Amino acid sequence: MSEKIVISPTSRQEGHAELVMEVDDEGIVTKGRYFSITPVRGLERIVTGKAPETAPVITQRICGVCPIPHTLASVEAMDDSLDIEIPKAGRQLRELLLAAHDINSHCIHHFLIAQDVVPADLMVTAINSVSEIRKNVQYVVDMVGGEGIHPSDVRIGGMAKNLSEVARKRLYARLKALKPKLDAHVELITGLVADKGFPKGLGVTSAPAVASHPTYGDGTNFDVDRFTEILPESWYDDPEIGKRACSTIPLYDGLNVEVGPRARAEVYRGFNERGVVAQHVARAIEMKIALSKIIDILAELDTSAPVLADFDVRGTNKLGIGAIEGPRGMDVHMAQVADGKTQFYSALVPTTWNIPTMGIATEGFHHEFGPHVIRAYDPCLSCATHVIVVDDEDRSVIKNEMVRI
Repeated sequence: MSEKIVISPTSRQEGHAELVMEVDDEGIVTKGRYFSITPVRGLERIVTGKAPETAPVITQRICGVCPIPHTLASVEAMDDSLDIEIPKAGRQLRELLLAAHDINSHCIHHFLIAQDVVPADLMVTAINSVSEIRKNVQYVVDMVGGEGIHPSDVRIGGMAKNLSEVARKRLYARLKALKPKLDAHVELITGLVADKGFPKGLGVTSAPAVASHPTYGDGTNFDVDRFTEILPESWYDDPEIGKRACSTIPLYDGLNVEVGPRARAEVYRGFNERGVVAQHVARAIEMKIALSKIIDILAELDTSAPVLADFDVRGTNKLGIGAIEGPRGMDVHMAQVADGKTQFYSALVPTTWNIPTMGIATEGFHHEFGPHVIRAYDPCLSCATHVIVVDDEDRSVIKNEMVRI
C-alpha cells in the first residue's frame, strides 16, 4: 500500500521547499518530488527598462547566500550584450572573487551538514575549521569585491579598481598559509562522509551533467537553443504539486539535468562517481582547486594593469549570455540592451536546474535518506522562484503564471 511522506519545509537550506515522497510498505521511495514554495519577488522585472548598470546591483540581491555568482553572471551578460572585452587583470579579479566565494559557500554547506556526518567528538574541530577557512577567504572577497555581501567593485566592463601591490602581497601570504589548514579540512570532511555509511547508490540519477567551465564560467558554452523552460504543471504528475510549485522547470535538450560541483567534476575532470557521497566529495575537493587558483592569480596579477574597459552603453539589442559556475552550479543570466536600457532580463539559477532532478534522486531508498539526498545538492530556493500562484475572483481556482523573478 502506497503512503505519502511530506517534509515541509525541508531543512538546512536557503529558502522554503517541500519534499513529497510516495513510499511502499517497506518505506522505500517509489516517487520523489521536490519543489520550491518560496514566493516570487520580481527582481528581473525591476531591472527591465532601466540602465544596464542597474542590473548587477539589483540581481546581486536575489540571494544573500550567493550574491557573488549573480553579480558576475549579470555583468558577464551585460558585457556580452554590449560587446565588451574586459582587460585581463579585470578578468583575473573576477575569477579571484568567485574562487574565494566558492570556498566560503562550500564551508557554509559543511556547517549545514555537520549534524549528518560529523560525530560529537569532532564537532568542535569541524566547526572551528569552517570558521577559520571562511574568515580568510571572506577577507579576499572584501578586498577584491569592495564589500563582503554585495560586491560594489564588480562593474560592467571589468572591475572598479585593481588591488594595490601591498594588498596583493598580503593576500598571497595569507592564502598560502591557509593551504595546509584547508587541505586538512577537506581530508576531514571527505573521510567523515566516507565513514557515514550511506547506502551504495544513494542519490544516483541518470540526469546529464551540465557545466560551462571547470572553475569560472563561459557563456559561449551555454547554447540557448538547447534550453527550454516549462511550467511545473507540465512536469509534476500530481496536479496539486503542479499548482503549488513556485519555480519553472528548465530543461536542456529536453531533459532535466544536474549542475554543481559534481557535474563540473564529471564534465571537466572525468569524475564519474554519482550520488550523495560523490556530491560531498566533489564539493570538498573543489575547495582545494579554488584555493590553488586564488594563489596562482595572486602570484601573477599585475596590479598596475587596467581593469575596466571603455564601452558604449547604448547596445544593439544583442542577447547577452553570462554563465557563472557558482557553488551550486551553472548560473545563467541573459540580458538585451538597446537605446541605453535593459530590454529583457532572465536568470536561470543553479537550484532551478537541480530541482526536477533532486526529487528523482530520492527514489529507490528508504524515505529517511530523502533529506540527505536533498542537502547533498545544497539547494538555494529564493534564487529559483519564477512562478507566482494566482487565485481567481472567487478564490476557488489556483493557477501558475510564469514571471521573471
